[in-house]
Amino acid sequence: MGPARPPRVAAWALPLAGLLLGAAAAAAGTVPGSGAAGGTREGGDAPEDGKNVLFIVVDDLRPALGAYGDALVRSPNIDQLASRSVVFQNAFAQQAVCAPSRVSFLTGRRPDTTRLYDFGSYWRVHAGNYSTLPQFFKENGYITLSVGKVFHPGSSSNHSDDYPYSWSTPPFHPSSEKYENTKVCKGKDGTLHANLICPVDVSEMPEGTLPDIQSTEEAIRLLNIVKGSNSNFFLAVGYHKPHIPFRYPQQFLKLYPLENITLAPDPDIPKGLPSVAYNPWTDIRRREDVEALNISFPYGPVPKEFQLQIRQSYFASVSYLDMLVGKLLNALDDTGLSQNTIVVFTADHGWSLGEHGEWAKYSNFDIATRVPLMFYVPGRTTPISYPGEKHFPFIDAFTQASSSVPQGKPKEIVELVSLFPTIAELAGLAVPPACPKASFQISLCTEGQSMVPYFPLANGGQGSHREGGKDYDLPVAFSQYPRPGDTPQWNSDLPALEDIRVMGYSMRTTGYRCTVWLGFNPYNFTVDLSDLHGGELYFVDTDPDQDHNVYGSATYSHLTKKLCKILTF
Repeated sequence: MGPARPPRVAAWALPLAGLLLGAAAAAAGTVPGSGAAGGTREGGDAPEDGKNVLFIVVDDLRPALGAYGDALVRSPNIDQLASRSVVFQNAFAQQAVCAPSRVSFLTGRRPDTTRLYDFGSYWRVHAGNYSTLPQFFKENGYITLSVGKVFHPGSSSNHSDDYPYSWSTPPFHPSSEKYENTKVCKGKDGTLHANLICPVDVSEMPEGTLPDIQSTEEAIRLLNIVKGSNSNFFLAVGYHKPHIPFRYPQQFLKLYPLENITLAPDPDIPKGLPSVAYNPWTDIRRREDVEALNISFPYGPVPKEFQLQIRQSYFASVSYLDMLVGKLLNALDDTGLSQNTIVVFTADHGWSLGEHGEWAKYSNFDIATRVPLMFYVPGRTTPISYPGEKHFPFIDAFTQASSSVPQGKPKEIVELVSLFPTIAELAGLAVPPACPKASFQISLCTEGQSMVPYFPLANGGQGSHREGGKDYDLPVAFSQYPRPGDTPQWNSDLPALEDIRVMGYSMRTTGYRCTVWLGFNPYNFTVDLSDLHGGELYFVDTDPDQDHNVYGSATYSHLTKKLCKILTF
């Protein structure tokens, strides 16, 4: 049996005294689950000069942001954050689906170690009692708080978002979350539907709000509480949008007239793509407006007019998200906390908007695995300013476009599994040790490497790949995705563990992406290297969108064996 399931109590229901007393108890090791995995500083105290952490994680956000060169998307507040941050251009998730990705980067372990490829198991019971990133901060004297979708709710986080292990107080979930997939979208006939595309009048929504609005309000409320505390805090805020359905305030459509929207530059299935690699985007097919289009399964194309509407709504959702992030960062200024708070902004994975003929995540392509990743570190990525100076004044996307340019744009390949050691090091905590090859019985270690050597030095100089005599080498990102079989099926996008028969292992370097699809046994978690179901090889310089698979080409056979060797031997 797993850890006892605690009662669900909304964080907003806890009085200030209870919040701070709970944090003090956690630091002293008196909260159940505290100290489960060790690795704390002596005495459980945060470092005297330790910085707070605001960790913002977004659902299904590809790097469709001005800071990443997107000329269409209006994201002035996130771009402003980027202008004061180190912005990684080539950051990749370990699996392009919510629960496995989040458990991976929150534990610092790859999916093959957490043994989570779907939504159905809790790693502490299923794989090992691994420490998490917030748990590590909690055991080092921090108040740790969760708002919105941080862990994926449900079985994969023990129906408690891993409370009380990871959090000082029960995590907050917006009360309006329960309406996300219900019939709240007004159709042309005036009746309500459960649609994919769902711009709304917020005042007409159940409770007169939306989940991400509630999460922002709660996060701001918590910032105002902790600003008077003597304890450092780790506040994680998880945003739902732009995850489907695209339910967002309808005014954001005005930013994206349909005549300005273009189709994906590569709407066709890549040449030579093995059928096992294709995802048939079954989750959007179940939405009423998509279902009404009668699109043939699995390869039937979405009508072009509807493609434009999907892309329009995705971009509108991003601008809605940007508005909320802007309000949150402005509150960080207003509370005086931006002077000593690290801000980390990322997403759990990307999302295909028609690229490769797909409309989802659920693949190993860059479009599904590449994510935005930026770190704001006061005194390092931006100078410490005078009291009251604004780092993040709110920017209204309707009246002002961003002119901010990221100051640091490392092009190195990095992975989300490296978040744990990176954030720990930036906060001045001892970096957890690297995991040995067999780490199932080791509670505290990480399979990622700190990205701090890529940061500018505190004195304004450039970072180095070598620091303290240690050779930091992060040239490769590994991702993986499971399939139930060789041909697209209705459960190809998200097979349950017992249905997985093929695992696609993918390696992204600065020059190429190689993916091999190998036989997989879900009962003992073994891979048969001799059971090859398909392969993919794309070269970044000549084929940046990964549209021409040359894995089986005789012309590249010598390169295929050499470049993909690490995945098959």
